[in-house]
Amino acid sequence: MPTLPDTELGLTLLAHARLALERHLRLTDEPFADDERLAQRAATFVTLKLYEELRGCIGSLRPQRALGEDVALNAVAAATRDTRFLPVAADELNAIRIEVSLLSEPQFLEFADEVDLLRQLRPGIDGLILSGSCRSATFLPQVWEQLPEPSEFVAALKRKAGLAPDHPLGTLLAATYTVCKWRE
Repeated sequence: MPTLPDTELGLTLLAHARLALERHLRLTDEPFADDERLAQRAATFVTLKLYEELRGCIGSLRPQRALGEDVALNAVAAATRDTRFLPVAADELNAIRIEVSLLSEPQFLEFADEVDLLRQLRPGIDGLILSGSCRSATFLPQVWEQLPEPSEFVAALKRKAGLAPDHPLGTLLAATYTVCKWRE
């Protein structure tokens, strides 16, 4: 993953995500651009916003497929499979703004307790994955904008994973990652 956002790559990924949505909604049959950068394996999240409100967000935490395929599949999934929302309709697409996040490889954290974990987190920089007890959830670094306090961030992530906010962290694994992100 690039250490600084590559504007050209970002524009390509945003266009690729939008084209995937247009193709899914049968608004075009235009082919995807042939770009060798889209062939490398990568993990991405695609976030859709309608009038600045979240409209869908789905992604991959590990590089499982080519970047172009990952962005296209995640864009369509964000529009159709985010269970918090009804599928995106064709008449909404012009008002929807897309954000693509390219994730770094997750780094597992060693921590003694919740205080130790909270101390290691970098608000606004780190995305966080919590997993264990047959549950897993993540927040992208962008979520720090709504939850700037590390304790609130972790408690909300536990709730997202279906755990109580006071669930002991000693039973969970934690990993952080960073993102390069681009918005329309």
